[in-house]
Amino acid sequence: MPGRADRKHRLVTRFQRYVANPLNRRLPFQTLLETTGRTSGLPRQTPVGGRRVADSFWLVSEFGLKSQYVRNIQADPVVRVRIAGRWHHGTAHLLPDDDAVARLRALPRFNSAAVRAFGTDLLTVRVDLVD
Repeated sequence: MPGRADRKHRLVTRFQRYVANPLNRRLPFQTLLETTGRTSGLPRQTPVGGRRVADSFWLVSEFGLKSQYVRNIQADPVVRVRIAGRWHHGTAHLLPDDDAVARLRALPRFNSAAVRAFGTDLLTVRVDLVD
């Protein structure tokens, strides 16, 4: 089965990298997660789906530790999140012990359905917002 999951990961990430993400980044109210590239040191913006709850922003990564933005968070947890067109600074926390499937039920439906359908290794991420 690892071969099938790897093929699925490569196919989905290729589509996201070259088609979906460039288009979604241009939408003014698309939620974006900005990390610092672990090798380049440059800002990297990734469209994400999630929900703000009080002073935290919650999301679920569909590929867990294989996601580039998750690997960037591991190297530097200081991030920015654009929510409803406004940027917020924060610190990201990877929560491997959180029930990601249950978490998806509390997040926006459309994105959660896509994460469940395409994801192979779900991982909850919480961003504690400071402004």
